[in-house]
Amino acid sequence: MATFISVPLKKSSEVDLVKPLSKFVTATYPTGEDQGEYLRAVEELNKLRKNALGRPLDKHESSLEILLRYYDQLCAVEPKFPFSENQLCLTFTWKDAFDKGSLFGGSVKLALASLGYEKTCVLFNAAALASQIAADQNLDNDEGLKAAAKYYQLASGAFGHIKDTVLSALSREPTMDISPETVGTLSIIMLAQAQEVFFLKATSDKMKDAVIAKLANQAADFYGDAFKQCQYKDNLPKEVLPVLAAKHCIMQANAELHQSALAKQKKRFGEEIARLQHAAELVKTVASRYDEYVSVKDLTDKINRALTAAKKDNDFIYHDRVPEVKDLEHIGKAALVKATTITPPLSQKFTDLFEKMVPMAVQQSMSIYNQRKADTVNRLLGTMREATNLCNGVLASLNLPAALEDLSGDSIPQSIAEKSRSIVQQGGLQSIEQLIKDLPELLTRNREILDESLKMLDDEETTDNELRTKFNQRWNRTPSADLYKPLRAEGANFRNILDKAVQADQVVKDRYNTHCDMIALLCKPENELNAAIPSANPIKTLQGSEVVNVLRSQLAQLDAMKKERETLEGEIKAVTFDMSVVFLTALAQDGAINEEQLSVSQIDQLYGAYNQRVQASLSTQEALLGQVQTSHQEFSSLKQSNTEANQREEVLKKLASAHDSYVEISSNLREGTKFYNDLTEILLKFQNKCSDIVFARKTERDELLKELQQSIAREPSAPSFNVPAYQSNPAAPAPGPTPAPRTVFPQPPQQAQQQPPARPQPPERPPPPSFTPQAASTPPTNTPLTGPPTSNPPPVAPPSQAQGPPYPTYQGYPGYFQMPMGYNPYAYGQYNMPYMPYQAVPGQGGYPGAPAAGQPYPSYPQQPPQQQPYYPQQ
Repeated sequence: MATFISVPLKKSSEVDLVKPLSKFVTATYPTGEDQGEYLRAVEELNKLRKNALGRPLDKHESSLEILLRYYDQLCAVEPKFPFSENQLCLTFTWKDAFDKGSLFGGSVKLALASLGYEKTCVLFNAAALASQIAADQNLDNDEGLKAAAKYYQLASGAFGHIKDTVLSALSREPTMDISPETVGTLSIIMLAQAQEVFFLKATSDKMKDAVIAKLANQAADFYGDAFKQCQYKDNLPKEVLPVLAAKHCIMQANAELHQSALAKQKKRFGEEIARLQHAAELVKTVASRYDEYVSVKDLTDKINRALTAAKKDNDFIYHDRVPEVKDLEHIGKAALVKATTITPPLSQKFTDLFEKMVPMAVQQSMSIYNQRKADTVNRLLGTMREATNLCNGVLASLNLPAALEDLSGDSIPQSIAEKSRSIVQQGGLQSIEQLIKDLPELLTRNREILDESLKMLDDEETTDNELRTKFNQRWNRTPSADLYKPLRAEGANFRNILDKAVQADQVVKDRYNTHCDMIALLCKPENELNAAIPSANPIKTLQGSEVVNVLRSQLAQLDAMKKERETLEGEIKAVTFDMSVVFLTALAQDGAINEEQLSVSQIDQLYGAYNQRVQASLSTQEALLGQVQTSHQEFSSLKQSNTEANQREEVLKKLASAHDSYVEISSNLREGTKFYNDLTEILLKFQNKCSDIVFARKTERDELLKELQQSIAREPSAPSFNVPAYQSNPAAPAPGPTPAPRTVFPQPPQQAQQQPPARPQPPERPPPPSFTPQAASTPPTNTPLTGPPTSNPPPVAPPSQAQGPPYPTYQGYPGYFQMPMGYNPYAYGQYNMPYMPYQAVPGQGGYPGAPAAGQPYPSYPQQPPQQQPYYPQQ
């Protein structure tokens, strides 16, 4: 009776986890100790998958532990890597556990780029292996009973978890074995078997009959539910349904048996007999219908013995009325089993291989936070630099401080000389021209990488569209156009960035062309520079004036302000904070991360004070520039204005402005070079991402094409067609050796109407000689026919000697054998032959007599007139 259902394991194809995961680790994490640790963890994960899925597993707890550990690791690694079709694409292929060559419907195997699909299939295998381990337990001892109940409940919980999550984990219809209907039924079956184990435990412990009856009745209820769910479906093997039906009846019979014992204890002897009779009927049903699946001999003997004894006692002693089964009180139920809740980690010895790696939600939040932080820093630094450039521009327009240093009128001002030496030290025009020359090459390289990446997507999408047009609905994978939308949006963003960079490069080039001559002048030796600056009359009388001293003091304050900004800029760049701790805490507490709120709050705390200092510096600069302009007006009014002085002052202004432009252009060009180099690395990662997804799509395409080819090969090569008329009707054998028997198809009426005309019949042959049959038959009398027969010949007595295999039985002639298959020159249908009416034997009813010539036999199938024989006439 102890027949338990176990589930076969799914089989998976080999998948290389090392290459794509290692590529992601090296691209995401900087070279260092963490990266090396993550790469080693990737190797361990690949080994773990091979141990769990790449070899046959024994029906032992250690094998189940490996499967559960791999499942736990998948759950732990899922939030830490961007597993998806358009990012980190890993295609997992699994076969249907119940598929034996398209017998149960569904796909033979399914390949999906989804870690959720891998988790579902691994959990299915864990549940299946748990059912096998439970079914392999020795149920004659307590340890085996406890282990079986434990593993059945684990299997039930795992199947139930798959039922609740499979549709959300997969992006398409699952195979039949992991469909919600199938795993839901399996979950109930495992729960029923766990309840049956508890029933067996209670029976072996000789617990009270009332308790045992409730346990058995609950198990019967579980089996009945499972039977109803798969009664009209073919999602499980055909052997499962009769076992479920048998188990339902057996557990009901056990419940009635123990409830009858309880009735006997309460002196309800009629109820005892009624329940035993019901139990006997149940086991009789099992023995008659499901004996090949479940044996109930012992239970039947036990029930029959109890029923015989109960009837004997009641007939001779108690004479209690036996009630109807429908009038009996319902037996109670006691469910002692519960599906195990699937909450990772399920493995007892699980340790996360990627414990130090933060989840992708935290990584994404960190990325956005870093961008927000960079924007804040750039805004503060940009504000200060813009203010500094404005200050330098105002001073250059006022020819300060060169105007205060040029009181002699014929020497190079000290500030101009320092600017000239600074430009020469920085490489002069050659350095700027080299930077400008390198920009187009960097730009071209980036454009080529981007174009090549998008071309890969275009080519794959074109192939996908062609195959989708060719196979229509059969090409049931995600369209490439939908899958590549994020990548194309990213590529469009990169192209937009490059276009803006080209515009910025042109602005820098135009500015360089504007100040190129003055920058070249500053690069010349000091004597040539002095000669290029016009001389003017000396104004030494202003050397010690109060206005000059005020201007110099104000300029000194501006210089101090600029140095303070440089210090402030360094402090702003040096601000650091580990925001991952905040995000991890929020993720653990709330299950989600409100990145914007947390990031904005933290950035305000970090940079609020620096923002106030920047604003104070801007206010100071505005006030000082106003004072400088006022003092410069007084200074200019005291100077002797003439043409030479104005020309000299104009040249000095241009030289000061050229120096500031040189510094800014050099900075812009170096930033542009760094930008293009950094963008190259980003575009190479983008190219690798495109290459990986295109390769994964190609692999998926090849798998799908292979499946479609196999499916097409299994389909019929041509539609059904009408059978020719000559194959649809029985015909007379040709002369000579009788052909082998043929299967005769009934002929449709329309085919009978379209039958070709019969060939001319040969002249009539003389009648055959009379013969004396053996046995008790009487020789028939020959009656000639004037034409070919219109129906099958009447029965005749079979010859006593062996004449070869019989003719096939025709419809309407059950059990009747026609002429023997030896050579017969008078074969029926070959020529016109006389008809011999059958002469009845004494004691035997005669056959109906022959009708008039040309009339059909009554109650026999009609043959079309002038039937053409199978073979040509001689």
